[in-house]
Order: sequence, then structure tokens, then C-alpha cells
Amino acid sequence: MLGSKFRMVKDFIQDLKQLIKVRLSFTVVFSASIAFLVGSRAQGDINWLNWLILTVGGLLVTGSANGFNEIIERDLDKLMKRTADRPLPAGRMTSGQALVLSLLMGLIGTLLLVKLNFLTGVLSVFSILLYAFFYTPLKRKSPIAVFVGAFPGALPPLIGYFAAFKEPFIDEMPLILFGIQFVWQFPHFWSIAWVLDDDYKRAGFRLLPTMKRDRVSAFMVFFSALLFIPVSLLPVFYGFGGYVLAGVSAISGVVFAYFGFQLFLKRDIQAAKRVMFTSFFILPLLQLILLFDFIKI
Repeated sequence: MLGSKFRMVKDFIQDLKQLIKVRLSFTVVFSASIAFLVGSRAQGDINWLNWLILTVGGLLVTGSANGFNEIIERDLDKLMKRTADRPLPAGRMTSGQALVLSLLMGLIGTLLLVKLNFLTGVLSVFSILLYAFFYTPLKRKSPIAVFVGAFPGALPPLIGYFAAFKEPFIDEMPLILFGIQFVWQFPHFWSIAWVLDDDYKRAGFRLLPTMKRDRVSAFMVFFSALLFIPVSLLPVFYGFGGYVLAGVSAISGVVFAYFGFQLFLKRDIQAAKRVMFTSFFILPLLQLILLFDFIKI
């Protein structure tokens, strides 16, 4: 009896992890947390309790947005190999259960973030709405979905930076953090779309720039990776980052762009995977280096 209940709890936790896309959620919260620490260092003091509130609240808000995403796409997820075993398409969780969980996570997460400051809470609600109810349905209509999705995708560092202040204000730093993550998403998502294009087509998703693996789509991946180099150097140009950040940004950016150029030349899945895997590492690497190579001015 006890063993059966334990398995039920274990299965529920596994399904909840899939519903909130736990790895993606932690990646999002990581960028917000790093931005919070950068903002805190700019003030010369780190409030670790507020950092914990941001981390928990951010995880709940992100999980809520992902939950709404899976509710909306539950029938489409059945069509794709990589998503068919998620709890909703597999029938292990009902839409009503997922809705209650998503609403609770969104409400609690927003309330936690509002405790830090009002702007942080408002941006968190905006990110849920933009991701779940604009980006998600657009994925089947137009490649413009990637552009729309880049906005909520780039909000975490903005939210994290503002969360470090009792009275947030807009200067160059939060806009730079937003811009870096905004531009990064194009080679990141387009390379993923290239690798998974066959699976995406089963659900009618149109995420590549031309909706197919062709020379123009490959060039857009290369160009966006190339554009990431000067954008990643903006903290250095504005005097926030030091020599270490400058060197790593330049070297990693060139490698990123080189793999994008290889995709342009070869137009195969292996080349796209190199861009994709590089994108997984380059953003958190630069964010960590910025934190430790940050120059308070």
C-alpha cells in the first residue's frame, strides 16, 4: 500500500517535471538569477533572501507559462515523437489538472515576484501572456513566431536585474542583458528548428525562416550568430565588462558564427547540431563571466 502511494507520488513528480519543462525552466531562472546578482553588485550589496524569492518565483512563473503552452498544444504534442510521452498527450494528466497547476504556479510565482517590486511582477505576468497566448499559437501560422517568442524569452534577465532594486530604473545594463538574450535566441531556435524540422512538420509548426531547410534559412542562422558577436561585447563597450569578458565573447562568438557558416555551406543536420549545442553553452558562459568580470562604475 505504502509502496503504491510512493510510486504515485513519484509518477506525479515526473509528470509535473515534464509539464513545466524543468530543464528549460531552470535555464530561464539561471539567466534571471545571474542578472539579479549583476544588479546587486552594481549596488555593492546582495540580498540573498530576495535572490531566493526571485529563484522560486521565477521557477513557478516559468513553469506556469510552460504548462499553459502544453495545454494549448496537447493535441499537437501527440503528433511529434519527442513530445508524445508528455503527461497530457499520453493521458496521464487531464487538461483540467494541468490548468489548475499552471494557474496556481502563475499566481504564487507572481505574488512572490511582486514582493520584490511591482515592475518585476508585471513583467512576469507579461512574459506568461506573451509566451503562452501569442507565441504558442503563432508557431503553426508563421515563422514570425520566433521573433515574437524572442521577447518573452529575453525578459528573464530584465526581470532578474530589476528584481535587485527596490525602485527599478532603466539604464544601459538591463537593456544590454535583454539584447544579448534576445539576439541569441535566433541562432538557438533556428538551429533547433533545423534539427527537428521533420518532427515539427508533423504538428504543422513553421519555425524556420523560409519554413524549410534551404540556403536562406541557413544564412539566417549564420547571420544571427554573427550578429551575436558585437551584441555580446556591448557590456565591454559600455564599460561594464572587463578584458576576460571581451576575450571570451570574441572567441566564443567567432566559434558560434563559424558553425553557423558551416551550416550555410553544408546545410545538413550535423552542422545544425553544432550550432545548437554551442548555443546551449555560450549564453550561460558569458553570463557567468559577466558576473565575475563585472566593473562597477
